[in-house]
Amino acid sequence: MPAPAPSAERPRPGALRCGVYTGRALAAPERLTVAALQLNSQDRVAENLDTVEKLTLAAAARGAKLVVLPENFAYMGPDSGKREIAEPLGDPTRPIQAALGKLARAAHVAIVAGGMAEQSEDPERPYNTCALFDAEGMLAGSYRKIHLFDVDLPDGTRLRESDTTTAGKDPVVVPVEGFNVGLSVCYDLRFPELYRALVDRGAEVVLVPAAFTLTTGKEHWHVLLRARAIEAQTWVVAAGQWGRHPRGRASFGHSLIADPWGTVVAEAADRVGFVVADVERADLVRVREALPSLRHRKL
Repeated sequence: MPAPAPSAERPRPGALRCGVYTGRALAAPERLTVAALQLNSQDRVAENLDTVEKLTLAAAARGAKLVVLPENFAYMGPDSGKREIAEPLGDPTRPIQAALGKLARAAHVAIVAGGMAEQSEDPERPYNTCALFDAEGMLAGSYRKIHLFDVDLPDGTRLRESDTTTAGKDPVVVPVEGFNVGLSVCYDLRFPELYRALVDRGAEVVLVPAAFTLTTGKEHWHVLLRARAIEAQTWVVAAGQWGRHPRGRASFGHSLIADPWGTVVAEAADRVGFVVADVERADLVRVREALPSLRHRKL
């Protein structure tokens, strides 16, 4: 269970409207059981999707109603391959979307395709899209990654996402099982203004599917995720890639779930697997009343 705010600051439960505390008592605690998958995706789509299926069914057996997949869950390989597997979003006959829709129905869970190649107007540069499929297997919402990762790392790794990806423009919040869920992808984590925008749109939970590099993950993953939870006073569900991938790339892993107080309530070990936790609206209300920083904003 999540750690509550310190006892001196703990208020009575209340209700939320568009992310703002209203002071009305909740009839009963509301919760959503979420799972964050941790994968070691390679360049073989079918094998990656098989792993997604096994872990999703296992998470559903643990009670998960929302399963979050990491960025590049279906494919981690050369950019040419990413262009080849890019799909027009909303076409349930395409291989990746068909597989996720079928899995969502079979497991009776909502599935977040953490980051997949979506065809764009530029065939050389598909979108990196976070797509949400409901428990009926229908596309319920999608977000195109806004911030693209262009960096030269100290270990010599050179990454230029903008060379092969078209950037999105708009923040997105989608209702899932009665909770407002804000979508983001990996490098977005470094831009707190996006999460402020999600909170302004009513987000109570924010998702961070990622393929965080080993180099930056060791230093920044935990502190950034906890900071976003504390600043936005939301639950954070971060599903990550882990281990070695083609082209010598290495991902940090440590998929985790943090509560609105910034406490990590579940974290994956260094292996393929998943973590599960109950997202409680009462904890979110308690934190937002105890420390009403969202109401104190001036800018």
